Amino acid sequence: MTADRLGGDEDGQTPVDADDAQYLNPAYASIATRAELNDAEADNITDALLWLGDQVLSTADLLCQSFVRELHQRMFGEVWSWAGQTRRRETTIGVAPAQIPERLQILLGDTAYWVEHGTYSESEISIRFHHLLVSIHPFVNGNGRHARLAAGALADTLGLGPGHLSWGARGGLPVAEARRQYLAALRQADRGDYTALLEIAAN
Repeated sequence: MTADRLGGDEDGQTPVDADDAQYLNPAYASIATRAELNDAEADNITDALLWLGDQVLSTADLLCQSFVRELHQRMFGEVWSWAGQTRRRETTIGVAPAQIPERLQILLGDTAYWVEHGTYSESEISIRFHHLLVSIHPFVNGNGRHARLAAGALADTLGLGPGHLSWGARGGLPVAEARRQYLAALRQADRGDYTALLEIAAN
């Protein structure tokens, strides 16, 4: 499947894998290269951002499985037939498919608890939510991009504003370096240390 990226730093002329292409919606079946796919996905995600900006969401609205799935559908549904559907096969990252609904519900419940009891700062709640959502890896693809957008929406409902989490964009780093730092910070968060991910996400 397509790289779950912060930006389009891969070779745009690389052909789309035939195994992936079978899941393109009919309107996008003619896509042949990674660059064309990147553009199509970017347009779809822009539409999702516009939709999200029109919503009036509470934290409770966001912390439910129907919203998690709908956001993914809005981000990728124009391009991919699997958008919004939890994955049905094992992957190198993430929990077993049969565990996805339960693990998602645990994460949503834990996040609601953190918010209600002020367990962490609003920024850290959003970052922990993002990291654990990525760790579950509920969808076939787009999990990182989906989790970043969901975490940004959560931060907004917690009063931090829609642009609080920039994922390094304000730091002016080249895309490849920003991605390297982001992935390293995720690995550090896997060990329970969120320091680097907090620093990257809010800069």
